[in-house]
Amino acid sequence: MKKKIISVLLSSVMAMSVLAGCGGSGDAEKEEPKTEDTAKENGGDEGKTESSGDTLVYWSMWESTEPQGQVIQEAVNAYTEETGVKVDLQFKGRTGNREALQPALDGGTQIDIFDEDIDRVNTMYAKYLLDLEDLAKEADYESTANPTLMAACRDAGGGTLKTVPYQPNVFAFFYNKALFEKAGIEKEPTTWDEFLDVCQKLKDAGITPMTMDDAYATSVVGYHLARLVGEEKVVEIVTEGKWDDPAVLEMAKDIEELASKGYYSEMVGSNVWPAGQNTELATGTAAMYLNGSWLPNEVKGMTGPDFEWGCFAYPELENGANGIETNNIGAQVFGINKDTKMAKEAFDLIAYITKGDYDKKLADESIGIPSDTTNSEWPEMVSCAKPVIEQTTARFTWAAGVETNVDITPVLKENFIKLMAGTIKADEFVSAMQSAAK
Repeated sequence: MKKKIISVLLSSVMAMSVLAGCGGSGDAEKEEPKTEDTAKENGGDEGKTESSGDTLVYWSMWESTEPQGQVIQEAVNAYTEETGVKVDLQFKGRTGNREALQPALDGGTQIDIFDEDIDRVNTMYAKYLLDLEDLAKEADYESTANPTLMAACRDAGGGTLKTVPYQPNVFAFFYNKALFEKAGIEKEPTTWDEFLDVCQKLKDAGITPMTMDDAYATSVVGYHLARLVGEEKVVEIVTEGKWDDPAVLEMAKDIEELASKGYYSEMVGSNVWPAGQNTELATGTAAMYLNGSWLPNEVKGMTGPDFEWGCFAYPELENGANGIETNNIGAQVFGINKDTKMAKEAFDLIAYITKGDYDKKLADESIGIPSDTTNSEWPEMVSCAKPVIEQTTARFTWAAGVETNVDITPVLKENFIKLMAGTIKADEFVSAMQSAAK
């Protein structure tokens, strides 16, 4: 089934990879809800002559003006000064990379290093990736790398390490600590019953327990179903149209209960991203929001410096297939072209960026999560996610696979939003999905 998931991802990764966040600058990324898609419409340095010979060519997904781009440029400059290895660093941006990288690789253009989302790189560009097992072992790279993300890279690479993760992220419940304190909540929930108790306490205190935007709605479906039956089963449901599976109705009933008890914002049925996160969560009118660790950075201009963030994993469900040790974590990754003539130098540059001082600076400047486990001090706004990352030993992909069937995703989103808003019931949701799958 793992192979099946990867093969289906090949057909849907264009849609999926725009959904995994990357913790950008928090200002230029408001045109798209997922932080891996900023608004650049044309690739950078379009007419630039490619380097060859003793120069590494690195195509970056970042903009030169983004915090990530600025730190990477600084790291590349320092690497060249220290080693004498020249690097032709070309900032292509998200859209530029996606439009130009594939034809450039197909055409034999020298590109030694490139980066993007973990699932996209390991599927769309898989045939160009160099096996990194020996290089990683020689450098003892994994001694200070996140083991779950390294395992995810191997899994995405068909069992072999072909990419190196950086800028990790996690999708979980982010919440306003001050509102939890106001409601007398002293402990983060780990089970569904505890979660319901938290919601009721918030409501009793006159606080809207949670909100949601349209852009992330299907993630709730995926997470909940995957907690019940696992991601492989979620993929089977959406790709084979098995919406009559009992787990679907169970999930829908759980969400119907949240809606019927008033735990969702009254605006949840009409929120278009970023309305929920900006006008409800950031302003303190809603307490919780299921989102990525890029969220604090995206709303920092509205929350201000005194906002206290909390974070907890999607709660465990009774008799479920997994618990809070399994989460939707991801990362950007570096890949090395299998045709490079400078593999050692390329890997050394990747390590230079993802270890030590530059990894820390990358996290600090982008308000992101470090890759190097020795960089134990995280930026304050995302430090709340540290326990969730550290307890994670298994990984869900984006939305736990529920968006794998891109043809059904719009119908799923539409009807699930209605379910959250309380305008349809659980059985109506199931019927709508069964009809759409025919």
